[in-house]
Formats: sequence, structure tokens, C-alpha cells
Amino acid sequence: MSKRPPVYPFTAIVGQERMKRALILNAIDTRIGGVLIRGERGTGKSTAARALAVLLPEIDVIADSPFGDDPKRPDTWSDQIRERYANGEQPPIEKRRIRFVDLPVSATEDRVVGTLDIEKAIQKGERHFDPGVLANANRGILYVDEVNLLDDHVVDLLLDSAAMGVNVVEREGISFSHPARFILVGTMNPEEGDLRPQLLDRFALSVEVHGIADAQERMEILQRHIQYEENAEKFRSDWSPEEQKITDKIAAAREIVDDVEYTRRDLFTIATLTGGLHIDGHRADLVILKAARAHAAWMGRTHLENSDILLAAELALPHRLKRGPFSDTQMSTAALQEKMEQVSSEWGEGDESTEPTESDEQNAVKKKANQ
Repeated sequence: MSKRPPVYPFTAIVGQERMKRALILNAIDTRIGGVLIRGERGTGKSTAARALAVLLPEIDVIADSPFGDDPKRPDTWSDQIRERYANGEQPPIEKRRIRFVDLPVSATEDRVVGTLDIEKAIQKGERHFDPGVLANANRGILYVDEVNLLDDHVVDLLLDSAAMGVNVVEREGISFSHPARFILVGTMNPEEGDLRPQLLDRFALSVEVHGIADAQERMEILQRHIQYEENAEKFRSDWSPEEQKITDKIAAAREIVDDVEYTRRDLFTIATLTGGLHIDGHRADLVILKAARAHAAWMGRTHLENSDILLAAELALPHRLKRGPFSDTQMSTAALQEKMEQVSSEWGEGDESTEPTESDEQNAVKKKANQ
């Protein structure tokens, strides 16, 4: 069997900064809820998703768990591991690379969520669970190419798990649950059909990618790919220092993302943006807050700035706008910048309520953002 070449480095991808930033924000905080990347073939969608998995720091897992349970989070353990170590015994721990799980378009519900052996449960009283894709993807990256061609029911299952962070399987009065926190990356070519608006809204962030027109950048893409094809090992080694910088920066951001503070003015800005653009529901508000906090952590800050909110809104709102999914991104950015200026004038220069508060209202919002 021939050896597969190393994955193309994330930092060697030319351009497509918005796509890369959306992926990085989800890597910093998996609670954001995934990203949908829309664009024609050959624009680096799958390359970027695969490269992100290699880029991410190693994680500690319970060695004998098929679910990659986090030893530091007993409250999230699967039923199997919780029962196994109910006596207080310390589970064995090992380090593991982040998994990249590729979900085929033909995947069925059982293949995704896993199955319970009802016969064994009835005859022997044993609860036996056969893990599915969600179990394998826990704390990793779940990649769905051509997500628009996947059965709507299966897409719903994926999005539910991505939002809740847990997979619960129930059959004949028997249930089993395990953690299912993962970075959901869906890609699609709009020429092959679109997702229903209800499913579009369930993706936290979205980006639209196009082929690069600039001649210099296209030349750079050519040169890098030729170098990679000639000697993939050397190419990856040459980019290793840049890769390590991003890995370290993501790890540092993960450590402080929950400490990023926000003010009532920040909440007012987010609420005014979404309300003024007539965004349905409140999912977008929470997504913007989570993504903005992740971006602040990425920049090494523990407080929000307007630039964090604007960037998060650019990623969270285009596919939710009333005037049609995936409107021109540049137009959306200009409209958002104008709206941000209006928000500043509405709040007022002299308002004193710009410091972080510990009100019941803010604690409730923060609790939602951290879920």
C-alpha cells in the first residue's frame, strides 16, 4: 500500500483569509457551532478543513474510551466511562492527535448516531452501544463534503449534536449518551443545489469562497503546489515553523476564551445589528457573541472590541439576511460597518455603562454563550 503524502499545510494556503479565520474561530471555541463553506470546486475548501486538523494541538483523552472522553470534564463523560469509573478510580490518560472524520453523502442515521443492541439488552440485561460517526468525531473535526446533497434528516442530526455537544440514542426504552463536541465543517458547490433556509440558519458561520483573480497570487498558488507535488515531506517541513506558530496561538486562545469579558454596550451593539437587519430568532446573536469572544482571544485580549463584533457579524449574518442567502459579502460588510457607526451614536458617547457588569441579565447571557 502506497503511503499517503502529508497534508498540505494550512499556512501555505494562499488568500481565502475569511475561510481560514472562520475555521480558526471554531477551533478556539467548538461551541460556536461549525462553519459552512460555499464555493466552486478547486478553491481550497477541503484542503483547508483537512489542514486544520493537523494544525490543532494534541488533546488528553481517556485511553480506554471509544468516545475520546475528556479526563478533565467528568460532567461530559459518556455513560460507558461514567459507569466504569463510578468507584472513583482514576482513568488512564493518553495524548492524541485531533481526528478528522469524513462523512460520506450516503451516510444513514444509524451510521451517524450509532446503534444500541436491543437483543443483548433484553436477553442479558447488558447495554451495548456500537459507536457511530458522532462518537468518532468527538473533540475532532467532522467534515461533510457536498452537505447540500446529504439527507435533510441527517443534516439535522449533525447540527443538533454540534449545538448540544451530546448524542443521545434511545431504542425500546433504553438510552445511551456520549459527548459529541466537534468542529462541523460543511462544504458545498452552489451549482449543485442549495440548502433549505432552515438548515442554513443552523450553521453558525458561513463563508463564500471564489477563485483568486490576482495574477501574482495565482502564480504563488502554482509555485507552492508544484513544490508540494515534487516533495511533499520537504514542503511540509519548510512550513512547519509557521504551522507551529498558529498551533501555539490557538492553544493560547483556548486558555483565555472563557475569560473574555463583554459590556452591556457590546450586547447592545450585537442586538441592534441583528434587530436592524431583521434577523429571525436569537441564534445569530449568540453566535456573534461566541465568535467575537473567540476572535478577541485569538488577538490575545480578554475584552471585546468593535472589530471583534464586526468580524463575527460578517461571518454569522450573510446566510441569514432576508434579502437572500449568501448575498454579496462586500456589500454586507459595508452595511454592517455603517450599522456599527449608527449603534455607536445611538448608545451615546457619555454613557457610563460600558464596564463589564455582573448583573443577572449578563450572567444569563454569559451562561448561554458558554454552553
